[in-house]
Amino acid sequence: MESAVDIESLAAWMTDRGLGSGPVADVTPLAGGTQNILLRFTRDGRDYVFRRPPAHLRANSNETMRREARVLRALAGTDVPHPALIADCGDESVLGVAFYLMEPVDGFNPVGELPQPHAGSAAMRHAMGLALMDGIAALGALDHEALGLADFGRPDNFLGRQVDRWRGQMAGYAEFDGWPGPDALPSVEAVGAWLERHRPAHFKPGIMHGDYHLANVMYRKDGPELAAIIDWELATIGDPLLDLGWVLATWPDGKSGSTVSVRPWEGFPSADELVARYAGRSERDLSAVDWYHVLACYKLGILLEGTYARACAGKAPRDTGEKLHGRAVHLFERAETLIR
Repeated sequence: MESAVDIESLAAWMTDRGLGSGPVADVTPLAGGTQNILLRFTRDGRDYVFRRPPAHLRANSNETMRREARVLRALAGTDVPHPALIADCGDESVLGVAFYLMEPVDGFNPVGELPQPHAGSAAMRHAMGLALMDGIAALGALDHEALGLADFGRPDNFLGRQVDRWRGQMAGYAEFDGWPGPDALPSVEAVGAWLERHRPAHFKPGIMHGDYHLANVMYRKDGPELAAIIDWELATIGDPLLDLGWVLATWPDGKSGSTVSVRPWEGFPSADELVARYAGRSERDLSAVDWYHVLACYKLGILLEGTYARACAGKAPRDTGEKLHGRAVHLFERAETLIR
């Protein structure tokens, strides 16, 4: 992973910006939730985390990196926990890609086995779930225009575009030989039609994280509070209540279709407790919260089905495709229950 970064050119760029002098030392790859390349290193007595797009660039990889840096810069000074941006470079001529530097986060990601003291305290785990809500409630309360993000997304008709956007995504899977088609997902047409009929008439635009769940946050090592919300690559201006719906759609419910695994789970709040916590921290209208939950199930289920479609055509591992198809089915079964 280090070989994907020209360390000497990075050091020269840093020197030009007054970010230390001398060699870049102790370069260590960090595991992330995406294919983006993350390195931690030390220079001149200061620790940095470097982030760039994956080695195999997608069409929008560099623009995504520029957007991430922009939203982190806008969040500076707010009460939303986030990695502090140190400097960014949108000029691809420096390292061949856009990149940025941020402060290391002193925390841990909760997916998998929890560390102590969190693993030993059901009360602390309960507070962790509530803190997850506090993060997006704070994010959704920000004035994106005052933070310089007025042009960061297209909030006009944001909700009205959603079903067609994801229905179109699913239709594109027909190109993969062997995929059984939309009928592989229970009630996919009925769920889409329900979403269209019950779409909220109004919403207040705000900053959305876009992929908010337990795998994309870090917690403090000494308590239940969030240390940082991470992986901002899908951030936009839209309806922040979809972030709440995303948490509900990914919230473990003890079934094999759950998309996030945290152990031990006992003590974490119920979905109803999460909604109540958000309601207590936000001025947003939650009367249609089930609609956002269903939309998140619909969107995530269709995204997961894409891997299954590719697996059917031999373009992704079959076992991975089957596993994600099972999760997609579970999400649509959950949506069916909600709309009944």
